[in-house]
Formats: sequence, structure tokens, C-alpha cells
Amino acid sequence: MMKKERQMLIMKEINLHNRALSSDLSVSLNVSEDTIRRDLNELAEAGKLVKVHGGALSKSYQFNYPTVEAYASSAKQVIAQKASQLIKNDMFVVIGGGTTVSELIRHIPLDTTATFFTVSLLTALQLCDHSKATVIFIGGTIAKTSQISSGGEVISRFADIHADLCVLGANGISFNEGITDSDMETVQVKRAMMKASKQTAILTISEKLDSVQRLRVCDLDEINYLITELAADSGALKAYKRERLTII
Repeated sequence: MMKKERQMLIMKEINLHNRALSSDLSVSLNVSEDTIRRDLNELAEAGKLVKVHGGALSKSYQFNYPTVEAYASSAKQVIAQKASQLIKNDMFVVIGGGTTVSELIRHIPLDTTATFFTVSLLTALQLCDHSKATVIFIGGTIAKTSQISSGGEVISRFADIHADLCVLGANGISFNEGITDSDMETVQVKRAMMKASKQTAILTISEKLDSVQRLRVCDLDEINYLITELAADSGALKAYKRERLTII
């Protein structure tokens, strides 16, 4: 495999799942970890990703990241339009981070009077443009790369919240394995966010369907809404149908 092709596949994996481990990339691309590290260094120097210990993150974690450059931006705009219909005035909403959530916030009317709880600094700052909304940042130890707070203090604070809706992106989603992620602290926080809410909506581009990360967040039976850019009756979503799950 040529270096250019390999680096294109690396970028696709990172853009699709927001992060990737060097060890996983090494296995999937059948090259040494040293080769992957050199590729990641080159891509980081070119400004295409954020290099971190053990792997890399998507640049979408950065505050000044332009939404127009977001991976699958047109699909995320469709998802955002659908998801925005779930958020009503006076609701208590627990909301995560990521480019799909960022696009959702752009579709929420600026005069919305909902109360939002988030662990994402970027989400909190973006929501501040909604002058009538109340924005509560659930603080803890902030990861400098993702700018998301985590830890026991965060989980403890969510235990005291009784929200109407939890809105999260998905790193991986499968009809067998449910919602999955690659980072244990992220998984623990997402579980706490869901537990603090009456209902949960998962937003994901269809390209992530049938993908599985290392750690399970929850089963599909534990979510209430699955929102993709596809039509609800799309054949690609047939295996995801559940009695309590509304596909939008």
C-alpha cells in the first residue's frame, strides 16, 4: 500500500470515529506502529489531525474548527434538522459534543428557553449564543485535547440531574453491540448522562452503522431515538428497529 493511500485511510478512520489508536491502525493497515507514528506526525504537521499519546484525534475537537470542513457535513446538516425538532422550550437537555452536535446547535432557534447541561466546553460556548437558554457546564478534569470534562465529580453531578432528553453522538453503532466508544472515561460519562435523562437520542451519520469500538456504552434497547441522514424506512436501518426505539 502506498503512503498516500495509507494516510487517506488513516484520515477516514479518524474523521469517522473522532480518534484512533496507533496500535489499531497498525493492525487494520498491516504495517508497523513506527510507520503509523510517522504517518500521524506528517499528518499533524500538515494540520490535518491532532497528534496525541498513542494515536490521534480529529481536528473537530478544536474550538476554531470550521464546520464547513467537517467530515460528511451535508449528512450532519440533515441529522441536525431532524434532531432539532426534539428540543422544546423549557426542557432540560443533557447534550454531548462533536461536529454533529455542533451542527444541531446551529439549528436550534436562538430564542429557545431550554436548559442545557454539557461536559463539552465547545458545546457550552456555542450554546451561549442562545440568549434565552440556560447553559450549565458540568466541570471536572478537562482533557486538553478533546476539551471535555470527565471523572468522578462529573458523574456525581449528573446523579442529581433529572433531564427530559439526552443528546449524544456515536463513535460506533451496531445492531448487535449497540453504542460503543474507544475511551473508558468517555463511556462512563455518557452512561451518567443517559442515566440522568428520561430519554436518549443518538445522532450518527449512516457511515458509522455496523461499526464497533472497543467499549460498550449501552444496548440499542436503552435509547429512544436514532437519528441519521437516511429515511426512517431505509433498508440500512431495518436491523436497528426495536419496540422502544424511534428511528427518525
